[in-house]
Amino acid sequence: MNAERPAWEQLSGAGVLSPVQPRKLAKVPFVEMAEGRLQGVVSSGSDIERVYVSSITAGTHGYNCSTNNNRPCGGLRGAPCKHLQSLVDEAVIQYGLERVARYLRVEGDSAASLVRNLSGGHESIPAAVVFSRFLRHLAYLELPGTSEPVAEMHWFPSLGAVG
Repeated sequence: MNAERPAWEQLSGAGVLSPVQPRKLAKVPFVEMAEGRLQGVVSSGSDIERVYVSSITAGTHGYNCSTNNNRPCGGLRGAPCKHLQSLVDEAVIQYGLERVARYLRVEGDSAASLVRNLSGGHESIPAAVVFSRFLRHLAYLELPGTSEPVAEMHWFPSLGAVG
């Protein structure tokens, strides 16, 4: 192995942390901490066919919520909307309060207090990238079960990989 690169960069798989608690995926089917943001897809409370792409930028706390075709959320009125609160709620279940707070660089003793303590404002972020990542993850659910290697998933994180 190359001594100049960390061991995890030299593996074909990356370790994945198990969820802190099991999540129900109906309200927030996709949540991730990536690209310097807490981001995900949140189901609409009023229209079963509508989803929102919600995100909070780490450090600056700029937030955005819009439909997958970039129509702004009607709940963004100078403060985070209920979709953003749902995103943080599910991130805390998935990753744990301490990890989410550290990632966003905000203090709080609950998911609700993390959202209350955000210091940023509305920031326009295109929804397409996050929504595409969500759709790509959904496509993996349609692959047939097999114990053989799957070319499309050669890069996919492995629970057994350690570095």
